[in-house]
Amino acid sequence: MDETLRKLPRKAKDTHNESKKFFAKLKKKPPKNLDVLMQDLHDAEFERTDCLTCANCCKTTGPLFTDKDVQRIAKHFRMKQQQFIETYLRVDEDNDYVLQAVPCIFLGEDNYCSIYDVRPKACREFPHTDRKKFQQISNITLKNVAICPAAYNIVEEMKRRINL
Repeated sequence: MDETLRKLPRKAKDTHNESKKFFAKLKKKPPKNLDVLMQDLHDAEFERTDCLTCANCCKTTGPLFTDKDVQRIAKHFRMKQQQFIETYLRVDEDNDYVLQAVPCIFLGEDNYCSIYDVRPKACREFPHTDRKKFQQISNITLKNVAICPAAYNIVEEMKRRINL
């Protein structure tokens, strides 16, 4: 996995322009079965991919924390919401709650998440490749392919399968 992660940013950069053009066309004319195809590609990739061997998302990027996330996780820690915010979060340039630092404070050395059952929505949904109306999140996806080997593989397979 280390070798895959080492090569991933370069591979993502090499395919970026092609992927960007593909997503621009996809946005204009998404196939009728896009949601079904994306779910199938997502499911097939995650049959082969074990996130615990990677955890690159947790090591390199921080999720957004919604108000509901803050409420749920603070309750899990038996903390007041403001105390949780002051201990773990900061407000970013978009006025969103994010982690104070990466790698994620909740990630263990074994790549397990210590708050997995109550983790933020952004973590539960990452890499967002099974989201409905997938064509609407192309900017996020173009960033995620440089972070997540599974997202990279899904996008490359998607480009092979969909003729635009």
